Amino acid sequence: MKTFNSTLQRSWSNQCARLLVGAALVALVTSTAKAQIDPAPRQLLHLGAETSLTDQGPMGAYAFYYWNMPNVPTTNEVLRLVIAPVYVDSELGFQHLLGEHTDLAVGAFGGLYANSYQEVDEGQWYKDQSFDGNGVGISASIYHRFNPDQHIPLTGVLRATMDYNDFNTTDTTGNGFVLPENQPFITYRAGFRWGGKEPMLGPVLGMEISGWYELEQRTSPGGYGYGNDRELERASQRFFGRAQLNYTTLESKHYIVFGLQGGGMINADRLSAYRLGGVLPYTKEFPLFLPGYFFQELSAKDFGLAYAVYTIPFGSENQWSLIGSGAAALVDYVDGTGQPGAFNSGVGAGVGYSAPSKRWKIMSMASYGFEAHREDGQGGYSLGLAFQYNFGSTKTAGELGYEKLQEMHSMAR
Repeated sequence: MKTFNSTLQRSWSNQCARLLVGAALVALVTSTAKAQIDPAPRQLLHLGAETSLTDQGPMGAYAFYYWNMPNVPTTNEVLRLVIAPVYVDSELGFQHLLGEHTDLAVGAFGGLYANSYQEVDEGQWYKDQSFDGNGVGISASIYHRFNPDQHIPLTGVLRATMDYNDFNTTDTTGNGFVLPENQPFITYRAGFRWGGKEPMLGPVLGMEISGWYELEQRTSPGGYGYGNDRELERASQRFFGRAQLNYTTLESKHYIVFGLQGGGMINADRLSAYRLGGVLPYTKEFPLFLPGYFFQELSAKDFGLAYAVYTIPFGSENQWSLIGSGAAALVDYVDGTGQPGAFNSGVGAGVGYSAPSKRWKIMSMASYGFEAHREDGQGGYSLGLAFQYNFGSTKTAGELGYEKLQEMHSMAR
């Protein structure tokens, strides 16, 4: 028994070591915007859409071109652009400007609809209480590498952002509904990220453990809505953490994603709340997945979320895949929103296809939300689609890391 346990322990340790080595090769690159300076050249087109199949609710959608240019405009500078049809986000990073392991980045962003708000309460979409929000702003960030001698980077982040919000009624906003005042929102963020993942649809490898604190200040707080029945707080504080693993098995090529996220707030309101719902990967910097629910259906001041995706390839070249997903959350709703019961869960199933050239891939997902409240009872249905086209190199850090893992696995045999 002792020999068997020792062998099993060594096998488990070897698997963990291989996984960490592979993750280390991709950990220098992270999710699209507002992560850390991305050292790799990239030209990626991302498209996504998700809609309810039963009741009418907010629709999730995105279309953007992610263009990352190392050594532009000069050496040790990195220019990142995220270009959407009506919105642009940019950041210019200066590597080692504040020290050997400390980078500085400045950004500018602006466009339409990014600050819009959709009111959903007990599964009902209140269009008369929803409104558009346009914005323009600037940011400054400091990224510090704490462990330059280790494979998996531990990065500290400090960021200040000023985002001017211009709120507007839609065609369906109620006549007596008063909008919040147009004003700047000033946000300060401090946090750390150990590891990371590439801004790819289904990266073969990736891992992240991160924790964040944000202070969001409003220059013109006060009442709004119908007879000032809701409040915009002067300052909201957010505490947030995420742990996520993306892994592809070496022999069967099964793809696994597992994640845990949690957050809490002080002085929560509708515009600062965590928004849970949907399955699209790039609607937010930290999307809060909940299959079968409307896009950002649930407004939370405190929450805990666990989610997983399992993908099985098939076909002669393993280009097709079957996808299964699930998520469960405990939610403390923002006052004036929510639904009976703190527990929410959903599952999804879909099909994916990756081109032989690795230039493009597409994934579909049909989802069911068990506790989602709908007009005909409990349970929500939705359909989502995500597409990526890679105009740049298809040999990503994740692919290199995976090849390294395969080599180590062969050596171990």
